[in-house]
Amino acid sequence: MRQARTSDHAAIVSNVQRWWGDSRTPEQARELSLLLPKLFLQHFAATSLVVEDDAGIRGFLVGFHSADHPDEAYIHFVGVDPALRGQGVARRLYTEFFDAARRSGRSTVRAITSPANTGSIAFHRAMGFSLEPGDHDVDGVPVHSDYDGPDQPRVSFVITL
Repeated sequence: MRQARTSDHAAIVSNVQRWWGDSRTPEQARELSLLLPKLFLQHFAATSLVVEDDAGIRGFLVGFHSADHPDEAYIHFVGVDPALRGQGVARRLYTEFFDAARRSGRSTVRAITSPANTGSIAFHRAMGFSLEPGDHDVDGVPVHSDYDGPDQPRVSFVITL
């Protein structure tokens, strides 16, 4: 595991398109990769992480420490090679991010996901995140309507370190 670099951007975007290709159309996977513009690694590489081996980047976490909330950090996007899922890679990425956030005086970490992403919801719960109250529930999960714009609901997570 290492700190991310701006030069990792192309490989991360390519991986998102490949890794999510089994659950989305190529167009949907490409659209998902657009959530990771290069600016995230130009401005938040120091708080983002990469897991790599001889095969290249096998996992990543893009996150940052909030400029407006000095006690908070935010996990923006995480990906793990499907061949490594269930082996603790995401847990290691989150744990390292939590440790770095603590060292920087952060006491809270936040994240969001789509209500349809039941795997992400289960993972965040297993990591100790609480689900923040929303304006309605979907299958017992609190959801924030129009969080990222019209018809873009999200589930919001928070954990106290």
